[in-house]
Amino acid sequence: MSAAGSLLAAVPAAAVLLLTVATRPREAGAVAPLRLAVVRAVLLSGAYAVLVVEVLGASHALTRPAFAVAWLLFLAAAATAAGLRWRREARLGQPVGAAPVPVTTASRPVPVGAVVSGGNPDVSAPAAEPGGAATAPTRAGRRAAGLLATAVDTWRTARPGERLLAGTIGGLVLVELLVALLAEPNNFDSQTYHLPKVEHWVAQGDLDFWPTAIHRQVTIPPGAEYLLLHLRLLTGGDALHNLVQWAAGVVCLLVAARITAQLGGGRRAQLLTAFVLATTPMVVLQATSTQTDLICAAWVACAATLTLDGLRRRTGWGTLLGLGAATGLTAVTKTSGLIAVGPLLVLWGLAQLRLARTGQSAAASTSAAGAGRRSWPVGGLARTVGGSVLILVVAAVVVGPFLARVTAEFGHPLGPPRLRESIPMERHDPASIVVNALRIGHTAFDTPLAPLRRAGAEVIISGAEAIGVDPQDRAITFGRELFPEPAWYPDEDRVAFPLAGALAVIGAVIALARPRRIAAERAGSLRAYAVVVLTAVLLHTAMIKWQPWGNRLLLYAVVLAVPLAGLWLDALLRNRAGGRRTVATVAAVTVLATSALAGVLALSYGFPRRLVGAGSVFTTSDWDTRFLRRPQWADEFRWAATAVQDSGARRIGLVQQNDNWEYPWWLLLRHPDGGSPDLVALQSVLPERPPADPSSVDAIVCTGSEAACAKLVPAGWRLEFDGYVGYALPPGR
Repeated sequence: MSAAGSLLAAVPAAAVLLLTVATRPREAGAVAPLRLAVVRAVLLSGAYAVLVVEVLGASHALTRPAFAVAWLLFLAAAATAAGLRWRREARLGQPVGAAPVPVTTASRPVPVGAVVSGGNPDVSAPAAEPGGAATAPTRAGRRAAGLLATAVDTWRTARPGERLLAGTIGGLVLVELLVALLAEPNNFDSQTYHLPKVEHWVAQGDLDFWPTAIHRQVTIPPGAEYLLLHLRLLTGGDALHNLVQWAAGVVCLLVAARITAQLGGGRRAQLLTAFVLATTPMVVLQATSTQTDLICAAWVACAATLTLDGLRRRTGWGTLLGLGAATGLTAVTKTSGLIAVGPLLVLWGLAQLRLARTGQSAAASTSAAGAGRRSWPVGGLARTVGGSVLILVVAAVVVGPFLARVTAEFGHPLGPPRLRESIPMERHDPASIVVNALRIGHTAFDTPLAPLRRAGAEVIISGAEAIGVDPQDRAITFGRELFPEPAWYPDEDRVAFPLAGALAVIGAVIALARPRRIAAERAGSLRAYAVVVLTAVLLHTAMIKWQPWGNRLLLYAVVLAVPLAGLWLDALLRNRAGGRRTVATVAAVTVLATSALAGVLALSYGFPRRLVGAGSVFTTSDWDTRFLRRPQWADEFRWAATAVQDSGARRIGLVQQNDNWEYPWWLLLRHPDGGSPDLVALQSVLPERPPADPSSVDAIVCTGSEAACAKLVPAGWRLEFDGYVGYALPPGR
């Protein structure tokens, strides 16, 4: 990566930081205002990134200069907005970054801005918030030194346990950043369709679909790849691709902690939430990957925290735009995330209607005519309906262009039948849904205890047969996979989350049955949120088939549910007395220590990126790192690419099957000046996109089946094959 590429790649990050300053909430009662500003900044930047790709793609201008100009303009706008905000705060005598100071708290004074670094909601919450903290822009607040002084003060006043939690979280995040920077992209799906998709856009200069044997390159929502496209064009390579998921993981931690604060959790509860999430092996492993699940989870979490803001106050235009952006970004990244966004929006709408109605009743109670009566205020109802329409319009602006292309190509916004029938459930009778839910739960809660896994699977299989459901039915099972499948090993695509899942389940049960034990003053909000999380999980099991890789598809639900675990753990440590308190403390500490161990082991030995052992990012070459999933293919790809390059071929045909690796060809056959190779598919699963004629290419490269390759090689050409990879050249080359 060149120096210019490094500077350009820093522009989006700088813009997000400036937007965080510019969008910091002005109201004194905002919970965790800095984290709310981060949510606003990332949603605005994410929506902008998607729209830039769509606009420039429609203009056939997916080029480095165009993207550089787009981001420099965005940076200038963000700097202007931040400067205006800074000057406004200076005129008011309160520097940006200073937080309101509480007059009192339920226990002890909290330093200025603890909500920023330590995350104590009592600091920024109004008098009705947990802990009874009142807020005001006092002289002490106006004299605050800023965020750095706030962070130092918060750390100084934190308890040893809180420091340990925060230090562990920070350590994991920093080491994940190191791995993300050192490791080459090596996710299996990324080699097949995530990264080839980006390379096709770069080569074409637009977003038009292309002939391909891998339908997922054009049918799967491309939101995550849009973000990768920005880095690809700005830097000229894939060295920073892993940072997108890493940044999404950081956003998930921040937003999950804010959700905990909104539900009544103090600083310790928020740290517990972030700790449980940060040590979940799936989060640890995906944070250094080019997968898409953490990105989807981040957008869903943003929608959740904005929804909770709307439970106690009418939603303003800015938040409506944010909800629309979060919905659209979720849809354009991974449609399964809408399973959670839908119930969240329903909760928001019901809360807004309730606020409109209670507001009217309060006004009516001041007059004798209105006493004892409740009516729907026309203005409040219209505002809620209008806000709902605005959310949908903004979401449609973000995801609409992609859906329009898919509909035009396949006649359906969800793509071809093979996509619509492969992942979604095809049976929805109660018995099939129950069996599917049990299998998903079995895989999600898997442990290294093989006898326990076998016993659980036998019970599920026997129970399914007893109620007349085939546990391997293709209508409720992805592809040709067979249940059960071990999922305990720390692999980014399938690792289970038994600790985080169990804690979340316990927290959800208590939140539903006895919410006042967790958050007495937020019992209603807590129960409503738990209902939404439960609804999302139930909908997921009713709509998505079981598959061995299903745990990563549940990552958005894990991020939403972990705040319930943090709140419950905090209540467990807070509410017990005497000997029972000691037992509870020991149990909680044991669970947290085990969770920390799981996270550290996943980071140290996880696959396919690890710190130590065979395949370590410190001892494995860049090229071999890319092939840790299939090490035997590394030399085979090089062998075939070298032969094709030595032949002087310019136009190269591709022969492959639906799950084959295409990305290595884009790396190996790239022109010396860094330009994209001229790769064309000799097969196509898109009816309206015919493949290239084999006689029109100078060489052919193949993966997978030698027999399938031989059928497309013109007569007289020389075909060579070595294991998984082959090539064919015409006579004389």
